[in-house]
Amino acid sequence: MTVNLISKLGSSPTGCQALNIVDFVAGYPVEPTDVPTPIRHLKTEYASATLTDKPLYGYALGGQRIRDSIELTRIARGIDAAQLERETSIWTVVNANSPLQYDRPMLRGVIELASRNQAVIFTPFTLAGAMAPVTLAGALAQQNAEALAGMAFAQLVRKGAPVVYGGFTSNVDMKSGAPAFGTPEYVKAVLAGGQLARRYGVPYRSSNVNASNAPDAQSVYESQMSIWACFLGGCNVMKHGLGWLEGGLTASFEKVIIDAEMLQMMAEVLTPIEVDEASLGLDAIREVGPGGHYFGTAHTLERYETAFYTPFLSDWRNFETWAEDGAKGATERAHEIYKRLLAEFTPPPMAPDIREELDAFVARRIAEGGAVPED
Repeated sequence: MTVNLISKLGSSPTGCQALNIVDFVAGYPVEPTDVPTPIRHLKTEYASATLTDKPLYGYALGGQRIRDSIELTRIARGIDAAQLERETSIWTVVNANSPLQYDRPMLRGVIELASRNQAVIFTPFTLAGAMAPVTLAGALAQQNAEALAGMAFAQLVRKGAPVVYGGFTSNVDMKSGAPAFGTPEYVKAVLAGGQLARRYGVPYRSSNVNASNAPDAQSVYESQMSIWACFLGGCNVMKHGLGWLEGGLTASFEKVIIDAEMLQMMAEVLTPIEVDEASLGLDAIREVGPGGHYFGTAHTLERYETAFYTPFLSDWRNFETWAEDGAKGATERAHEIYKRLLAEFTPPPMAPDIREELDAFVARRIAEGGAVPED
């Protein structure tokens, strides 16, 4: 069953918690290489569990690692194993190692999650011209085969295990071989992927992506292309919703704020127009008559504070006022906003007994050595 709702995914726990447009945690924004690999998931997922109260994410990189993530989620929710199994509480993304194979550690992660009724998004990494045929039709055919293979595997583990059809088909720059995102080809692939997901009756995952190396105009227009494709394609889960740069190699705080503004505006676009006797404003039209204005009408004064979307990044002042206030561009304003959000951030409350159990679990697993990488 699909729904006409896009869930936006953020990568920073503080950003997830501070921005209402973000619905889920989607992992961590950069790889914390200063933390040893066997305990990295414990440290980072502990941070997610304590810095946000939104649904958590685990990396399905082997059986033990995802078992730790599942247990950490159970403790953070304050529930027992039976309730966790009844209520899907953690999710992951498993990428096909395109072309036409899945990594064994990730499949072990799928087994652990699916057997406990937890969600897996299967996403082929089909870049046309590199890991998939250079034609969009060929790349989409391969994407479909790989996504269906992953979802079928989860159903073999547990019939009815929650799965999502993931699409990540784009193209590469044939001059350099670098991945390209937010391209016309990406948009068409996202739209086609949505049609395929609906054909199979499963939710659809796509992404807000771009290939820019800075939070500049290119990052915005490529992301805007991606976001429109997600909305028009009926995307249910938008990964990389905020902060993605450099083809996914960089996370930008400024881009988080820019993306949040774009996503909030898109969410407002999806809000239906209210049409009733009061909103039609026929009395105001009669009151103003030909050639007048509506600034002072009762109809306007009753609604002016909530009538329109109010941006938190865009600057709608005239040039003179904007210039007198420092002539700051959108990226500069985004920098100031993210700094303020971090300075004002307060973690959500957590029951003391849950926090104590969470601390004890993470400390014990770190002392045991964490999860050794699996082949």
